[in-house]
Amino acid sequence: MKENHKKAIQTTWFSLMGNASLALIKGITGYFGNSYALIADAIESINDVFASILVLLGLKYANRPADENHPYGHGKAEPLTTFVVVGFLLISAFIIASESIENIRTPHKVPKPYTLVVITLIIVIKELFYQLVSKRSQETHSSALKAEAWHHRSDAITSLMAFIGISIALFMGEGYENADDWAALLASGWIIYNSYLIFRPALGEIMDENLHDDMIKEIRRISLTVEGVSDTEKCYVRKTGLTFFVDLHLEVDGNITVREGHEIAHRVKVKLQNEIPSISDVLIHVEPAGDLRHEMVEPKTK
Repeated sequence: MKENHKKAIQTTWFSLMGNASLALIKGITGYFGNSYALIADAIESINDVFASILVLLGLKYANRPADENHPYGHGKAEPLTTFVVVGFLLISAFIIASESIENIRTPHKVPKPYTLVVITLIIVIKELFYQLVSKRSQETHSSALKAEAWHHRSDAITSLMAFIGISIALFMGEGYENADDWAALLASGWIIYNSYLIFRPALGEIMDENLHDDMIKEIRRISLTVEGVSDTEKCYVRKTGLTFFVDLHLEVDGNITVREGHEIAHRVKVKLQNEIPSISDVLIHVEPAGDLRHEMVEPKTK
C-alpha cells in the first residue's frame, strides 16, 4: 500500500508541474494572440494547479495511520478533497462563462493564427496527461487521482473547443471574431458536466455505496480456496482512501470447535490480504454451514 501511496503522490506532483507550465503558456499565448478562449483555458489550468495542491495535501493526510479517534484511518479525507476540487472547477466554469458573455458583447480583434499551433500541442499534451494519470488512478484506487485525470481530459476538450472557435474566427473572417468566445462559453458548460462526473463517485465513496462487485466476486473466489470454508454468505466492501475494508460471513462445518473456526477465519484473512494488497482489514463472521438460524429476522411492526 505504501507503493500505491508513493505512486499517487508522484503522479500528483507531475500533474501540478504540468498544469503550472501549461497555464503560463496558455495565458501568454492567449493575451498576445487575442484569444479569450485560450485565456479561459489558462484560467482552468490555474484552477487545476490549486486542485493538484489540494489533492496532494488530501493524499498525504489520508495516508495518516489509524488512531484512537479514527480507528479506520483517515482515508475519507481523499473523497472530501475531491469535493473541494469540484468546487474549484465550478467556480472557474462560472468565471469563464461570465467573461465569455461579456466578450461576446464587446467587439475585439480576430485571434492570431499561431494560437492554433499552440492549442494543438496543448491538446496532445493534455490527453497524454489524462492517459497517464487515469492509469495511475486505476492502479492505486484513488478517487482523487481519478478527479485529477478528468481535469486533464476536461482541459483537452476545452482546448479542442478553443481550437474550433479560433479556426472559425480565422477562416470565416469578419463577423466571426467572437467565435472563440462562444467556444469558451461552451467549454464552461463542459466543465460543469465533468464536475458532476467527478463528484458522483466521490459521493458514493463517502456514503459507502456498493461500487465493488468485481472485488466482492474475487474475495468470494479466494475464500473458497481455503481449506475448511464451505461457502461465503454476506460480503460487504467499503473504500477508505486507497484501501478497502471487508466484512465477510464464512460458512464452515458446524461440528468443529470455536478454535478451529477461528483458525480458518484467520487463514482466509491472511490469504485475502496477500492476494489483494489493497485490502487493509477483513472482519470475518463464522457461521455453521447449512444452518439458517443465523439469518436476520425482520422486526414486527405494530
